[in-house]
Amino acid sequence: MTDMGWEIYPKGLYNVLKFYENSKTCRFYYRNGIADAEDSHRARFIVDHLKYVQQAIAEGANVRGYFYWSLLDNFEWAYGFGPKFGLYKVDRTNFVRTPRPSAAVYAEICKNNGVTV
Repeated sequence: MTDMGWEIYPKGLYNVLKFYENSKTCRFYYRNGIADAEDSHRARFIVDHLKYVQQAIAEGANVRGYFYWSLLDNFEWAYGFGPKFGLYKVDRTNFVRTPRPSAAVYAEICKNNGVTV
């Protein structure tokens, strides 16, 4: 579960990609992220979701991009500044941005253009 009580279910992204597999349009997926203030689940969340994205692509899904939500902790309209989705922590008193450990994991995935399955 995320800090907001949402279930973490990476295969759900795979199921959606497979559902649209025969669509003539390509898919860019963004806003796939996790509220995780302690950064204890974010790296695994990203890796697990991207493994399913890679599997769907290997099986024919027309996916052209993936964007993690979000680079920075931000203002969530319904929840304010409470949820921490960012790869970078933002100190709201001085706006200093500090990378969380999961930022390095995502950077490595981007550099390698994929995860090891």
